[in-house]
Amino acid sequence: MREGWKTDFSRTLVDFGEILSGGPPRDGIPSIDDPQFAPARGIGTVADREPVIRLAVGGKVRAYPLQVLTWHEIANDVIGGVPVAVTYCPLCNAAIVFDRRVDGRTLDFGTTGKLRNSDLVMYDRQTESWWQQFTGEAIVGALTGKSLKLIPSRIVSFRAFREEHPEAPVLVPNDPKMRPYGRNPYAGYDQRAAPFLYRGDYPSNILAMERVVVVRTGGEPIIVSLEKVRNGGHVARGYEISYVDGVASALDATEIAEGRNVGTVEVTKDGQAVAHDVTFAFVAHAFHPEVPIVNE
Repeated sequence: MREGWKTDFSRTLVDFGEILSGGPPRDGIPSIDDPQFAPARGIGTVADREPVIRLAVGGKVRAYPLQVLTWHEIANDVIGGVPVAVTYCPLCNAAIVFDRRVDGRTLDFGTTGKLRNSDLVMYDRQTESWWQQFTGEAIVGALTGKSLKLIPSRIVSFRAFREEHPEAPVLVPNDPKMRPYGRNPYAGYDQRAAPFLYRGDYPSNILAMERVVVVRTGGEPIIVSLEKVRNGGHVARGYEISYVDGVASALDATEIAEGRNVGTVEVTKDGQAVAHDVTFAFVAHAFHPEVPIVNE
């Protein structure tokens, strides 16, 4: 487990037996630490239906294509004066954005090469504490128990983003030849019967790899199947979840641009955007086993 880490392994919230090697070593999936951008109107390498993370902070808006983040999983950025970590775990299809500031200190994040519940385990380079991407909580190390603040973001099609914000910055590869950007290294993954490197229980009322919407409420989350939202939306505790058509799966076809249409969602409360993500049912159940998944 130590493998040259300076992490304080005496402090942990989890059983180390739950943490598995995902294959690559630390930083084997390299984070993006000096992100480069180009105006949306000039991007020719991202297809119309491809999913991008739309992020708006401090009056600024940017897009982060999953065709880039699939190969890097973390982008350390600053937008609207706020240091953020834009993260994507392909094995969980979880696209989540965090404020990188903790107790007055700005952290920089990288990949540990580890998984817990098939979800990315990140680390901060300042203390080498380990963080669960799905929850934003430090689970091992000096900062154990600390949590990152979630920043609302949403998946949209690149076409929708470009039409709304033609001049807005879109993340582009620092070196286009570094990885085969646009290709999906997990072809067919979201149509598997079971996830990769997962040892936990499965939900009883929905298939493990079905997509669900997890609404981060500040308390107990709301979890509802994407299929139910697609068939008429969902309202719970003042949160409104609506379906938006025309977004390709990043985890289906070999070429992301050719992925089947799975759509996306918009989540609001009192007209304001709410932090949420569209993930797989097994993930939501693993981290929130006590929360029912609304599926009918």
